Amino acid sequence: MTTIPSSLPVSRFWTDAPVLAMAALAVAATALPVLVAHGLDARRVMDEPVWLKPLKFHIALVIYLATLAFYARFMPEAARMGRGWQVFSVIVAASVVLELVWIDGAAMLGVRSHFNHSGLWAVVYPVMGVVAITLTAASLWMGLAIRGNDMLDPALRLSLVLGLVLTFVLTVGAAGFLAGGTGHLVGTPVTGAKVPLMGWSREVGDLRIAHFIAAHALHALPLLGWALAVLGLGGTAFGLVAVWGAAVLYVAVVVATLAQALAGMPLI
Repeated sequence: MTTIPSSLPVSRFWTDAPVLAMAALAVAATALPVLVAHGLDARRVMDEPVWLKPLKFHIALVIYLATLAFYARFMPEAARMGRGWQVFSVIVAASVVLELVWIDGAAMLGVRSHFNHSGLWAVVYPVMGVVAITLTAASLWMGLAIRGNDMLDPALRLSLVLGLVLTFVLTVGAAGFLAGGTGHLVGTPVTGAKVPLMGWSREVGDLRIAHFIAAHALHALPLLGWALAVLGLGGTAFGLVAVWGAAVLYVAVVVATLAQALAGMPLI
């Protein structure tokens, strides 16, 4: 058993998950014209710049795809090179394309992409929900595959598995509450006060907060596992208990922020 990988060559980012890596690069490249449009187009939708949501989605998907492409090196070789994973990677990349075509297309037309139940958009919206679940399922697949890598430090492996699996479970759960309503706010804001950068409401409940935290379980928990491995605690009972404890706490935070939003209360 090894403690932590002795090296993490950048080249493996492209060889271990080439489809996901290329998808991340493509989404990053297409974010540039979206950024330009954001600076030039003064239209607003739901009191926000029309291109702000597409820009956020491009950034979020680049981070998600790049993270998965990096984590692919921790999958057992048989799972990483298996036909099932290769085909599913293509499906995930295609889902990302569909997601961005939908969101960018809505911005071009100056209409809402999410919670839009008028005309053709009412048909597209639930389909895009299935697409979103499909691309999020990549973290679940990868997490379950990494579970079979006995060469990884125990705490690091556990943190990767829990982080990736919880990303799927918690994100889909939080998204279900979002999609089931008519918007991401619970309550009616008066002044429009928002958290800088994130745009979360400071007046009423905002379901996006729990969704955001849920989507980053694949970053937070593996960072802890990595730290424990570096400190030489990854193979100890303390290390494993620490990862499990952090996972339970993470779930509690997501549930608490979701409950707070549903009660109409702002995070700040």
